[in-house]
Amino acid sequence: HHNTGDKWCIYPMYDYTHPISDALENITHSICTLEFQDHRPFYDWLLETLSAGGFFQQPVPRQFEFSRLNLTYIVTSKRKLRQLVEEHIVDGWDDPRMPTLVGMRRRGYTPEAIQLMCERTGVTKSDGWIDYSVLEGCLREDLDPKAPRTVAVLRPLKLIIDNFPENDSVECTAPVHPHFPERGLRTFPISRELWIEEDDFMEVPNKGYFRLYPPIDDKAGSRVRLRYGYVVECTGYDKDENGKVIAVHCNYFEDSKSGTEGSSTYKVKGNMHWVSAPTAIPAEVRLYDRLFTDPQPDAGGKDFKLALNPLAKEVVQAWLEPGAELAQPEQRFQFERHGYFAADRVDSQPGKPVFNRIVTLKDSWQPAK
Repeated sequence: HHNTGDKWCIYPMYDYTHPISDALENITHSICTLEFQDHRPFYDWLLETLSAGGFFQQPVPRQFEFSRLNLTYIVTSKRKLRQLVEEHIVDGWDDPRMPTLVGMRRRGYTPEAIQLMCERTGVTKSDGWIDYSVLEGCLREDLDPKAPRTVAVLRPLKLIIDNFPENDSVECTAPVHPHFPERGLRTFPISRELWIEEDDFMEVPNKGYFRLYPPIDDKAGSRVRLRYGYVVECTGYDKDENGKVIAVHCNYFEDSKSGTEGSSTYKVKGNMHWVSAPTAIPAEVRLYDRLFTDPQPDAGGKDFKLALNPLAKEVVQAWLEPGAELAQPEQRFQFERHGYFAADRVDSQPGKPVFNRIVTLKDSWQPAK
């Protein structure tokens, strides 16, 4: 015994301790998972016997069983989770990929989203699996009305507006939340040099590609609207010595600024996010995903570590809209286009933000190949 050593060589079994502890603690309903159903006759017999002997008064606790909550793409075995921690496969019990409360909180999950999932899945006596996308859907539903919007460029590519005045900028505005105008507007500048996403430019566009591409066969380059800003037309691009595109060039149309008279005369299919290079805020962004690629990674005696997702964590150096540097730990945002993110409660500091991806905007998850 951990207290008495060999002096008292008896240690009560769980089946004996469970009902007595419940009675001593004045439990009325002892809620258990289905594996305890076969143990209920002993639970009832022991309490009735002790009650008849005057040790406890009626009514005594009653045990009720239900099926455990099985979510796909995770493991809940404490032994296996400990193995992930001790073998440094994850960064600790609060790693945002872990299905622990501290891990889920650090990633940015909300209590309301977990409660909503439990309400929708309900309680049953039949064993079954709930797809992880159900929890992600509840997260999106809970975060959408709460999270203010901001812009982040996660994989930056320089965009140069050649005919924009150097060392000049124009103020642009956007709603803090598009569905709640009472929350006000946020402001940010547009300048000659911007950051855009790498996949917003293609040298040779695919069919149906509506973002930036250069002039081809005497045809002008594509036109797109810089969201909340101007319409621009692609004129060319620069490459480094390895053939990698490092900058895209364009011209803007001064009378096309969003919200101004006459801007609606410009009809374009593409609409792109951007941040002004001189005022953008550098930030570490951790793109978290499901820890496993197998929906039941430890079922049937499988080696769960063989199903680890190599893309469960990706760290990128991003550029964010001004104001993001003031984010407080655990503050949540929607990065327009990318998903919902939370300032890391451990590593993020005002002036040096670190963000964790909570969930993407849409359910488009596919296992890594």
